[in-house]
Amino acid sequence: MKSEIVTINDVLEEVEHLDMNDQEYVVDILSRRLIESRRAEISTRVKEAMVAYKEGKVKSGSLDDLWKDLND
Repeated sequence: MKSEIVTINDVLEEVEHLDMNDQEYVVDILSRRLIESRRAEISTRVKEAMVAYKEGKVKSGSLDDLWKDLND
């Protein structure tokens, strides 16, 4: 079984052959998938932040405190 590498340009050319409604549908699907991917990424980062907070690895303070920490 031989696998082919599909480029973005190949995909775009194939989508170009679809009628407008199908092209809009592809755009809608891709948009929704991107949104879900971003949500999953945010969820992962929130979980990591919560673990760090529970482990005491997070500090609170003012903007001035942050600047002092960054400059030390």
